[in-house]
Amino acid sequence: MNDFRRLNENVLVSPQLALDDLAAAATLGVSTIVNNRPDGEEPTAPQGDAIEAAAAAVGINYVAIPIGHSGFSEPQVDAMIAALEQAEGPILAYCRSGTRSTLLWALAAAKQGEAPETIARTAARAGYDVSPIRAMIDMLAAR
Repeated sequence: MNDFRRLNENVLVSPQLALDDLAAAATLGVSTIVNNRPDGEEPTAPQGDAIEAAAAAVGINYVAIPIGHSGFSEPQVDAMIAALEQAEGPILAYCRSGTRSTLLWALAAAKQGEAPETIARTAARAGYDVSPIRAMIDMLAAR
């Protein structure tokens, strides 16, 4: 059973995907899966290659931008921006709980000029708190 949470018309986030979630994502028009979970983080969960194959089977593109325990980097933010810009429809980003995916989206949105308060409200509506990275959001939005 999926737990897709909509951030906006183009971005959904989710906890760890099961292979059968890809068909559900396809019915929602998702064009790209963004995997923010490093392979091996949870050995019993489907790993990136399995998710990528399941996505391809239902016509969805796959991008891996793993976020480990070391946190976020600007190349990861730039990779998320590229994934958003290259997607030909909504994206579905996932990690263990959906939090890292939401935080990466928030950083990308800030770097693209979205107002920090809007980002925080959008994430909160989906059940996520961006306060742990609020200073980074403010910094990127100020550039």
